[in-house]
Amino acid sequence: MPVYVDAARIPYRGMLMSHCWADSRDELLAMMDRIGVQRKWLQKPPKASWEHFDISEGKRQLALAYGAVLTDRYGPVEHEARRLLASPKPEMQEAGRRKLDMVLRARAGRPNLEPQETLL
Repeated sequence: MPVYVDAARIPYRGMLMSHCWADSRDELLAMMDRIGVQRKWLQKPPKASWEHFDISEGKRQLALAYGAVLTDRYGPVEHEARRLLASPKPEMQEAGRRKLDMVLRARAGRPNLEPQETLL
């Protein structure tokens, strides 16, 4: 199962931050250990929308060098949609379909979307 890094470049205290997440917490924590991000920075519900780390550009490059998959700015929403679609609960599946449809419409409206696009 892969670890993902999006193309966001969110300014924070003089750095540009991206999101990093995975299909499993163990896999995500293993990557953070490997690239030198402390586990205490894990963001998870209810304070965050999904379980992830915000990582600096240098850590993002390390994660990519160690095999993380680069996504566009819609990658986190698509990942959550696919997780919901896999649920046995019909209401969760419907929420997943709505999210995935939103991602597909957003990407269709931006045909030249590049993974390295700046999100500000």
